[in-house]
Amino acid sequence: MSGLKTVVLLGALSGLFLTVGTVLGGQSGLVIAFGIAVVMNIGSYWFSDKIVLKMYRAQEVQAGHRLYDMTARLARRAELPMPRVYVIPDMSPNAFATGRNPQHAAVAATEGIMRLLSDSELEGVMAHELAHVKNRDILISSVAATIGAAITMLAQFAMFFGGGGRDRENGPSPIALIATMLLAPIAASLIQMAVSRSREFVADRTGAQIAGSPLGLAQALKRLEAGSKQIPMDANQATAHMFIVSPLTGKGFSGLFSTHPPTQARVDALMRSQFGA
Repeated sequence: MSGLKTVVLLGALSGLFLTVGTVLGGQSGLVIAFGIAVVMNIGSYWFSDKIVLKMYRAQEVQAGHRLYDMTARLARRAELPMPRVYVIPDMSPNAFATGRNPQHAAVAATEGIMRLLSDSELEGVMAHELAHVKNRDILISSVAATIGAAITMLAQFAMFFGGGGRDRENGPSPIALIATMLLAPIAASLIQMAVSRSREFVADRTGAQIAGSPLGLAQALKRLEAGSKQIPMDANQATAHMFIVSPLTGKGFSGLFSTHPPTQARVDALMRSQFGA
C-alpha cells in the first residue's frame, strides 16, 4: 500500500509541475525549468554519498568493528552488496544510508546511537538503512527533488519575468498568477515530504524482514525519539529526510512539514506486522 502511495504522490507532483508550467511559463518555461532541475539533481544524486559523509565528518570503519560486522551479516541476509560503513562523531543518536545504487551504497551511524542501543535494536536500525538501499529510495527522493525544484524555479521565473510564455489576454488573471507563484512551491514541498514519509514506512517493513523481527527496530525507534530530543543534532535541513529519525525534532515542524511519520505510527505499523494485522 505504501508503494502505491509513493506512485500516486509522484504522479501528483508531476501533475502539479505540468499545471504550474502551463500557467506560469508556457511550454518553453516548463522545459527550461525541468532541464535546470535535472542537471542540478543528477549532480546531487551522483555525488550525494561523498557530499553528505563529508558534511558530517563520517569516518569509515572496517571488518572487526561492531557496526561493520553487524552490517555485513544483514547485507548477506538481504542479498545486497556490502556497503561502505561509517561512524559519525556525534553523540546525538541517528543513522542514515546514502549512495546512488546498491553497488555504490554507504551506511552511517553516530557514536551516540551505538552507545544508546542494544545489539538487537542497532541491528533493526541498520536493517532499516539497508532497506532504503534495497528499495532504491535515494533514487526515488532524487526524482521527487528534481520535480519539486523545477516547480520552485518556474515560480521564481514567473516572479522575475512576469509569467512570460502565456498570452496576456487569454492567460490567467494576475491574481491567479500570484497565487500560483506563492502556493505551488509550498504544495511541491508538502508532496515531497509525503513521499519521504511513505518511504519510511516501507523501509521499516522491509528492515523488519531483513532483521527477522520488527521488535528490535520498534524498540529502537522509541529510544531514538527520546534520545534525539535529549541530545539534538546540528544537522542540515536539506539532509533531514535521510536519517532514521528526524534530526530536527523539537524545532517546531508540524506533521505536514515533517520528513518522517510520527514515531508511534511507525511503531504501531511494525507491531501490526509482527502479529499479522
